[in-house]
Amino acid sequence: MADAVTTQNIIDGERNCVMKFTNVSDGTGESAVAKVDVSALASNAAGVACSEVRVLRISHAVVGMSVQLFLDATSNVLLAELAESSNGHMDFKDFGGLPNNAGSGKTGDILFTTKGHSSGDTYSITLEMVKVYSD
Repeated sequence: MADAVTTQNIIDGERNCVMKFTNVSDGTGESAVAKVDVSALASNAAGVACSEVRVLRISHAVVGMSVQLFLDATSNVLLAELAESSNGHMDFKDFGGLPNNAGSGKTGDILFTTKGHSSGDTYSITLEMVKVYSD
């Protein structure tokens, strides 16, 4: 069996992207699962594909486990860790958002890993992001 997970694209516009992710764990958990796949996001008006995102805000409600968010690269880089049984908002808008500084082999994607998960644990995470386009 596997955790029951959902991904909802709330906004996938020219500049902004908002996505909501949920998980109801059966105890299996998630390990470096691609949640934000930039290649699946809409291109801009000139037809240029999104190459990465900057995270403006993270809103979360986590029950019974913790969740790590990573920037995908040759060696994944920790973006944020959402503490066990916590809820809150992290706002990075004042300085333009958290950039993708993953370095070598970065894909632009964001991965989730759950820790300490057991059956019945849940999370609901909303990411507000700004798209970045490569030439």
